[in-house]
Amino acid sequence: MHRRAYIASLGTVIAAALAGCTALGDVGEELFGAEYDIGMSRNEFLPETFETTVGEPVVWKNTSGADHTVTALERSLPDGAAYFASGGFEDEDTARAAWHDSFGGRIAPRETYTHTFEVPGTYGYICEPHVGGGMIGTVVVTEPTE
Repeated sequence: MHRRAYIASLGTVIAAALAGCTALGDVGEELFGAEYDIGMSRNEFLPETFETTVGEPVVWKNTSGADHTVTALERSLPDGAAYFASGGFEDEDTARAAWHDSFGGRIAPRETYTHTFEVPGTYGYICEPHVGGGMIGTVVVTEPTE
């Protein structure tokens, strides 16, 4: 085999091996244990549904190269639950408007957002800039067992 053909073939093999990775940093985080519960790829929350217990903090990490938000859907909040959104907004309309006005609530690549759920139930949330692409997630919160 000619050297150029070998190098071209090797490049193709390496490119194919890395094709499923959204970023090289993601590979290390998956292999060595991450310090977050929900990752944010280019257009999805991973996992899409996350289960936790009351009082445990949930950490989202932007593992992609795009900006994201965590924006709760008010209609999905259990009775008595506090509203949550990256940027600390008090309601969904304000959180959505802030993103469109000034990138409010922005979670930059490799940054995190944390929220502690105090009421059991199912919580729906979105990434405002990528909701059109289906970036929707759910957190299911249960009472801790003893």
